[in-house]
Amino acid sequence: MSDPAAPKVPALLLVGCGKMGGALLAGWLERGLARRLVVVEPGPGAAGFAGRPGVELLSDAAAIAPDFQPAVVVLAVKPQGMAQVLPPYRRFADAGALFLSIAAGKTLGFFARALGEAASVVRAMPNTPASIGRGIAVACANGRVRPEQRRIAEALLAAVGEVGWVEDEALLDAVTAVSGSGPAYVFLLIECLARAGVAAGLPEALAERLARATVAGSGELAQRSAESAASLRENVTSPGGTTRAALDVLMAADGLDPLLRRAILAATKRSRELAD
Repeated sequence: MSDPAAPKVPALLLVGCGKMGGALLAGWLERGLARRLVVVEPGPGAAGFAGRPGVELLSDAAAIAPDFQPAVVVLAVKPQGMAQVLPPYRRFADAGALFLSIAAGKTLGFFARALGEAASVVRAMPNTPASIGRGIAVACANGRVRPEQRRIAEALLAAVGEVGWVEDEALLDAVTAVSGSGPAYVFLLIECLARAGVAAGLPEALAERLARATVAGSGELAQRSAESAASLRENVTSPGGTTRAALDVLMAADGLDPLLRRAILAATKRSRELAD
């Protein structure tokens, strides 16, 4: 459904159409955010968008029409390959295009070196629930980004979920660790909860169903409720009951809190390493 209040992009170039790039592209098309979309994807990721009105699929940057000038270039390629991918697109930075990157660890300084100091760049970290329109992204803009470009970047990210902004780019490493990588932690929780159910005697299929539904339902309740997560937890916990017995293990000194803290710090450290 088109959003009449959102800024429209006359021409948009998407570089990379894997899972996240494809999720963004689907959101933009649903909301009619771009009048013309050119997608550069050498693999099969963009095949599902073939034939869509206003979408042009290319396998290589060399195939971009010489007179094509995007207002926005969205970089949805893996951070490890970013340095090799960027050179053909620098001409668009020189012409004033906004660059929106969703590559973990690649800093605004990296893009200034690759695209030129005058490049307008927004760096963002979305997450995979974007594929169902329930993602969250946090973004940071360099000093060259104009207010209208910031609004465009927000509209493009908001097509697949919530958007937040930070002024301190260093915070994006922790954002990456918490929300960017966070879905994997939740999926691991489902796996562990199901395995624990099997260990307690449940059939495997039932344990998997219970784990999925419980995590999904609890997440939706947390999303809709005005109460804090702590209050929601307390609402389930009766003194001396079964939940209390489990929480005594999970909330012990060596329980879930310090374990997850170590995990987040490890992911944050890795995000900083990717910048190098």
